[in-house]
Order: sequence, then C-alpha cells, then structure tokens
Amino acid sequence: MKQIVVIGGGVVGLTTAWTLAEEGHQVTLVEREAALAEGASRANGGQLSYRYVSPLADAGVPLKALRWLLDPDGPLRFKPELRWHQWAWMLAFLRACRGPVNRRSTERLLALGALSQQAFAQMQQAARLDAIALRAPGKLVIYRKPAEFARVAQRLRATPGGPEQILDHGECLALEPALALADSRFAGGIFTPGEAVADCHALCLQLAERLRSHPNFRGVQRAEGRSFRLEGGRVKALIARDGQEIGGDAFVLAAGLHSRGLGKSLGLDLPLYPLKGYSLSAPIVAGEHRPPEVSVTDFERKVLYARIGAQLRVAAMVDLVGDDARIDPQRIASLQRACRAIFPRAADYERAEPWAGLRPATPSGAPILGPSGVADNLWLNVGHGALGFTFSFGSARIVADLMAGRPSPLPLDGLQLAR
Repeated sequence: MKQIVVIGGGVVGLTTAWTLAEEGHQVTLVEREAALAEGASRANGGQLSYRYVSPLADAGVPLKALRWLLDPDGPLRFKPELRWHQWAWMLAFLRACRGPVNRRSTERLLALGALSQQAFAQMQQAARLDAIALRAPGKLVIYRKPAEFARVAQRLRATPGGPEQILDHGECLALEPALALADSRFAGGIFTPGEAVADCHALCLQLAERLRSHPNFRGVQRAEGRSFRLEGGRVKALIARDGQEIGGDAFVLAAGLHSRGLGKSLGLDLPLYPLKGYSLSAPIVAGEHRPPEVSVTDFERKVLYARIGAQLRVAAMVDLVGDDARIDPQRIASLQRACRAIFPRAADYERAEPWAGLRPATPSGAPILGPSGVADNLWLNVGHGALGFTFSFGSARIVADLMAGRPSPLPLDGLQLAR
C-alpha cells in the first residue's frame, strides 16, 4: 500500500484516483479550483466514442486548415503567439499529419478506446455510477461532400468485419428522422452502433461522492501546485503556491494543461497545447422539440450533437489561441447558426448555455501515460485532447497497472513521453 497523490480533479484525475483506491492505495486528490471538474470536463461533447478516435493530425488537415481559416464559420482559428512552444507544437503536429503516422496513431487510439470501454463498464458497476445520463444510441457521422464520403466508405469496405455501417442519404434519415429538416442533402453517413454519450460533469461529481466514502480515499486538498520537492531522484512533496507541501510515496500528474507548468519545475517538457472548444447546452422541452436520438457528427463542419438527459449538447471548434478560455460571442453565434441549419426544432436554442474549454492535446492526439523519466515515483496521465472522457477509464487502468509493476494491458508504443 502506498500514499499516492493524484494532481488534477477533472475526469482523468478522478478516474485515476478511483482506480488506485480500488487497488488498495491511500489516495489524496489535489485540485486547484474551488470545485472539481470545472475545466475541460465541465460541458464537453459528452461522447464516449470508442471507435471514432481518428486524431486531428490527419494527412488532409494542413490543406483543409487553409480553407477553414478563411471561413468565418470554419472549425479552426489560429492566433500566432510569440512563444516558441506554440510553434514547436505546430511543427510536431504537421509531422504527425503524414498518412503512415496518422494510421499508427489511429490504431493505438482504437486499442485504447476498446480498453477504456471495458474499464468504464467495470468502474460504472463498482462505483455505482447511475445518475450520469448514460445512453448508447450509436454514432452517425454524416458527410456532405460525395468525394469525402466515397473515400471513407472505400476504406471501410477494404477492411470488412467492423461494426460500422455505410448509409446513403435515405438510410441516414430513416435512422435519424430529425435530420429531415436539415438545410442540405447528405452524401451519406457512417453509423457505429453501441457508441455512447453521458454527462461527463455529472459522472465526475458522482465519482467524487463515491470516493469520499471509499475507505482508501484521504480526501480532496485545494491547492495550486507550483513545483515539486525532489530528493534522491524521487519526488517527496508537491509544493503549492501558498507554500504548503503535500507529501506522498508516489505522484500522478493528471492536471490537464497545468501539468505542463508543474513538469517544467523538474525540467520536464510536456508537449501539450490548449485546443479551445465550444459547446452549447440547449434545453429540450417535451412535445415542442425533436432532438436527434443518435449521436450525430457533421464531418465537414466538425460539429457534434448529442442528447444528454433533457439537454441537447452541441460541441465544436478547435481554436489555437493560447491559454484564453474566454467565450467568443462570434464563435457561439456560429455554433447557433450550425444548430438551426441542421436541427432547427431539436431544442430551445434561445436558452442555450454557452461554454468554452481548453483541451490539453499532444501533436499526435495520443495521451502520454506512464513514468515521467525525471523522478522514479512521478507518473503521467496527460494529453488526452478532445477524447479525455472516452480515454480516461482506460488510461487510469494503464497507469495503475504500471505503478503496481504489472505490464500494461496494451502496447505503449506512441503512448509514452518521447525521449
């Protein structure tokens, strides 16, 4: 049994804390904010997309990015900074956009998604996670451009045996009648049965409740970490900005973007950059609205729609604008237009609650898991990007196994910090 300090109170930190407590360790959770799960876990897309994991770094993205930047409603915005870190991240991202690199990254993430699906089912049962608006309606990705749809369909036909279904326009409408009111015709869609949605924030809060009554949980400490105290190649304590020290036998860094600053105090350069995303949470009034039942992703517009409880969650956009979490009214207006164009009667958009969050991403799109390499007892669980909810359960399982001296349940090639 060890005294373990998990740094970060979002979905990644909470799932890690639970998994380690279940392993028999005494766990303390450290969170810098006044409440848990107020960062990227607060109002994200709610997707548990175990099969739809293709990273942003794709072979066609650099050319598409030029078109997106010229479109005021495009899914991408870029604000140059006078910081080397931004440009180093962008260069690494462009290298990851090569076809072979993207295919390897996708294979890794598919394996991690499958593991995470199993780990979530186990955690849901053990922690009795019920009030989280969990549904498994499947995921429909719609394509507007025939050439893009043909390319994806051809790739799926070349690798038969998967659960994905190739649908034409009429079959998309039959599967999801709410699409009948969309502003344009679709070339087709890819439907993956079994993909799920849930309220990530509600899951975090319920998991925190379960942790507080767990015999191995020592509680939540509110502290903003500044650095680590290192002795003999091991971390002895997390040093907070107010000077307090939080000691332990081992430490897990799962603090999203704040992990980068903490890592720097030990000379650790984590390749994390904030991908700013937006969402709307629009109330659904029974009898007045026709929300989509399946989870829908508009591929070209990069907008996803999911019914979570009594709300329609709409999430989109990748803004590379640094550590700016402010809500841009123009981006929210763009998201409102997208909603009304495809699902005009799905929810009460006038009362939609806007949100913006910074998703900690690596250039390849794969998280960084395992030993830090700078201290024997410092472990990493960072860099999940837009798929933190999906991957958090599997990532927690991997880190817990490695900390126990067991082999990882899947190969870690591409999922560890490059040296």
